[in-house]
Amino acid sequence: MKKYLLLIVFAFSLFAGFAQEKDEEVTTYYLIRHAEKDRSDKTNKDADLLPIGNERATRWSKIFENVSFDMVYTTDFNRTKQTASPTAQSKNLELLFYNPKIMYDEGFQKATKGKTVLVVGHSNTTPFFANAILEEKKYQQIDDHNNANLYIVTVTNATKTSVLLKVN
Repeated sequence: MKKYLLLIVFAFSLFAGFAQEKDEEVTTYYLIRHAEKDRSDKTNKDADLLPIGNERATRWSKIFENVSFDMVYTTDFNRTKQTASPTAQSKNLELLFYNPKIMYDEGFQKATKGKTVLVVGHSNTTPFFANAILEEKKYQQIDDHNNANLYIVTVTNATKTSVLLKVN
């Protein structure tokens, strides 16, 4: 399965390169939910990742090894920052923050236009962030125990496409 995922990620990266050769501006968003969090304290709204979550965060960085990210965005929560950090560190990128209540606004669009961007969010924001980019209600909220979704949304001029992959 990992080989197929790497092939798909490589194909999207290759497509972006071809489109750029034709003077088309391509923006590609890779959107994931944070990895498995510590649920032991129900009152803790800013939980850290579990060891298995840290392992998943490291796996994401390996999956994204051949993706040339320009930016890594995350919400300002421990679990999203911890999920994004291995990938950001492997690419020598700083974590940038977005407000999950204001997704894909004009400022975000302008800052990311023509870039390849990783966005780490939550079960109740990540699919809706993808929907905001696509300008359609395509994806539903993620089940609270699903940390495996990868949404790849590509914007080429006025054309918007997406794919949803499961990465266990």
